[in-house]
Amino acid sequence: MAIDLVLRRDWNARPPRGEYTQLDSTKGVKVHYTGGRVDPGILTNHAGCQALVQSIQNFHMDSNGWIDVGYTYLVCPHRKVFEGRGLHHLPAANGAGLNADHYAVLGLVGNAGLVNPPDSVLHGIVDAIEHLRDRGRAGREVKGHRDGFQTDCPGEPLYAWVRRGAPRPGQPPGAPPFPGRLLSFPPVTRGDDVKTWQRQMKKRGWNIEVDGVYGADSRDVCRRFQRNQGIEDDGVVGPVTWKLAWEAPLP
Repeated sequence: MAIDLVLRRDWNARPPRGEYTQLDSTKGVKVHYTGGRVDPGILTNHAGCQALVQSIQNFHMDSNGWIDVGYTYLVCPHRKVFEGRGLHHLPAANGAGLNADHYAVLGLVGNAGLVNPPDSVLHGIVDAIEHLRDRGRAGREVKGHRDGFQTDCPGEPLYAWVRRGAPRPGQPPGAPPFPGRLLSFPPVTRGDDVKTWQRQMKKRGWNIEVDGVYGADSRDVCRRFQRNQGIEDDGVVGPVTWKLAWEAPLP
């Protein structure tokens, strides 16, 4: 599904008070929640979602003194993604000194009322992340606001999902734990961990022997997979390549 983007003009956003600081690219995205009570009534009342987004912008501008709402995007339970500061603009919500590294995406859940994010919110956050990677030069990191900043945000349920790798609902479970050693050639790496990775790559459609021997052929598959994922094609199965073998979207 393409991103269902609600542009600023469509949610009657206030204009920013000044010019945004431009971002060329980021390491990835940080996920947030409201930190307050969210009325569960927004599940069946989309007008309530727009009103909540407007109230968040008002708080950020009038109480925090920011030039605009602090988030890049805000996601509601109807899988709609409200445009905040948008692509290539520095957010304000990650914390001083932390905003240039990650875009900021808020899920409309809180610490009371609507606490557990429904699948529609998770889908919307993933839609926003994929859009930021495709159009905003966001890297592959997905973290919670609390990563690097002293806060409860994005709340336990949403942060647990982030820690699982922020999978799209309905996808298979994430990667098994990284085996702790790099799979590389030369010299040949042998073992059950090699066979586990080869088996997963075969499931993804790659032409690879599941023999537990990481040689030249496995290295070639690894390099092509890494290029497809936009990471360094060094032919070494490290923690990032291992994780992507299970959790990267299928083509």
